[in-house]
Amino acid sequence: MRRAWVALAAALVLGTAATVYMTHTATSAPAAPPTSLRGGQLYFRDGGGQVASVSAADPGGSRQPLGLRCDRFAAAGPTAVCLTADVTSGLPTTTAVILDRDLHETRRLQLAGIPSRASVSRSGRMVAWTVFVTGDSYSQGGFSTWTGVLDTRTGYVVTNIENIHLYLNGARHYAADVNYWGVTFAADDTTFYATVSTRGTTYLVRGDHARWEARTVLAGVECPSLSPDGTRVVYKKRAAGRVPWRLAVLDLRTLRSVDLAEPEGVDDQAIWLDDRTVAYARDGNVYALAADGTGASRVLVRDGSSPTAPLAPR
Repeated sequence: MRRAWVALAAALVLGTAATVYMTHTATSAPAAPPTSLRGGQLYFRDGGGQVASVSAADPGGSRQPLGLRCDRFAAAGPTAVCLTADVTSGLPTTTAVILDRDLHETRRLQLAGIPSRASVSRSGRMVAWTVFVTGDSYSQGGFSTWTGVLDTRTGYVVTNIENIHLYLNGARHYAADVNYWGVTFAADDTTFYATVSTRGTTYLVRGDHARWEARTVLAGVECPSLSPDGTRVVYKKRAAGRVPWRLAVLDLRTLRSVDLAEPEGVDDQAIWLDDRTVAYARDGNVYALAADGTGASRVLVRDGSSPTAPLAPR
């Protein structure tokens, strides 16, 4: 039933399954926003969906609007992605707009579903996104996601990576219920980590975009984000009690995890501010927290979500 719904949604929204409609800004770009991607800035969405930046050294200081309205936003290097939802025309759709360093539109992708996650590799070459095509949260049973990846250098795009060769505990895995979400890229722009769900269990996978394969690493790891040094992922895990999710950090060499000192539930794909600190959205604010399980969370940006790690200086 899920496959039939997905196929119908793709046919109606996209014209053909797993195909996107693309436009280039040579003829259709709007007027340039009032700023550009700059080093030393922390980017985020405010409560109204407007994208803004603050100094990473003084996140409580003045805000600079970018002139963008997004449901999800991510940026790194010379690239940004803005996901916006359209739920007014029957079946929900998502527009993914790819932007350059000066926030000029370079590509536009029309996707099925509702925006969920977005990420950009540190170099800016690789862009990934996740949309819900059924259900509206990871807590709901029967949800389905499409996760896509764009190589901005070659222009090659895959709107749903569910057909990547998946190896579960070392054996090639075939199943109709495979869902991926929460892609995070390594520095080489081909290695990535993500969550995969199949047969009622979620796993952290290590993927290779060039070889088009993904291998499970550990069960129970969702929405990973790779540390700048490439040795750990911060992730959310299911928890018992009054909150459904907890944040933890996994050492990829030892596969040992440490729970972070955030007592509240966090349903977000956290980011790394540096090798020692993570940030995430909760209850309408962006918080920062030590990645070693010590200390306490602190408000980084009030009235914010979708934080993007500070960009390196140009």
